Amino acid sequence: MTIARPIPGEPLLLVEGGERVLVAADLHIGIEHQLWLGGASVPSQSGKMMEGLAARLEEVSPDRLLLLGDVKHNLPWNSLQEKSEVPAFLKSLSRAAKVEIVLGNHDVGISHLAPPEVEIHPATGVVIDGAGYFHGHTWPDSSVFEAEILVASHLHPAVRLADRIGSGPPERAWVRAPLSPEGLSEEYGRKISGPEVTIVPAYNPLCGGYPLDAAFREERGPLPRIVRLDEGRVYLLDGTDLGRLQRVRAIQAKMTGRGR
Repeated sequence: MTIARPIPGEPLLLVEGGERVLVAADLHIGIEHQLWLGGASVPSQSGKMMEGLAARLEEVSPDRLLLLGDVKHNLPWNSLQEKSEVPAFLKSLSRAAKVEIVLGNHDVGISHLAPPEVEIHPATGVVIDGAGYFHGHTWPDSSVFEAEILVASHLHPAVRLADRIGSGPPERAWVRAPLSPEGLSEEYGRKISGPEVTIVPAYNPLCGGYPLDAAFREERGPLPRIVRLDEGRVYLLDGTDLGRLQRVRAIQAKMTGRGR
């Protein structure tokens, strides 16, 4: 039996079956370069992220560290920052565990940056020890849904616990949502069933979050069609259970006056 449990207080998931897999998603190494181009000077976060992951690897001792897409940030080229930091980042972590990457939409060219010992899986996903992993920016291979559990990322899920003037900052969150048979049938042309999907929050704190509780929600690839997001259950990083997303949205609308 394969089970998944978040690391308390951190955007990290530990999947345990025959093996132990530590999952981190959306590191977006090099996002500071884009912020700099926009006029904001922000120190690189890659050192802090590497230290945080190294500490958890020592504590948890997993068989694998799976980076679930968007290890790097800039498109369509690799910035000088990424060319310097990504290889060193992956090389350092590879000393503590086997590192694997499921390609995300920002990972163009990462095969030229990753050390040879890092295994790279396609954007269509991979099944490892009974767990199906995919980033979520593109439709996964239908075989992924045959896994015991499903794990995705890409959305950078967060909730904005707003007051009456709507000023609350977004907080990173976990979402566990059932599959959407309608959405899957439309894409794959046949009935597909499977377990619920755990959507992992972004590891890099600079990434912000997809405001799941907001009235306006931008299109973020097929993942919102793969799952029934409104029926998903939302948890903060500290484990607080906020209930189903549709309830969170209703409460937020009432608090900010949008429900009047």
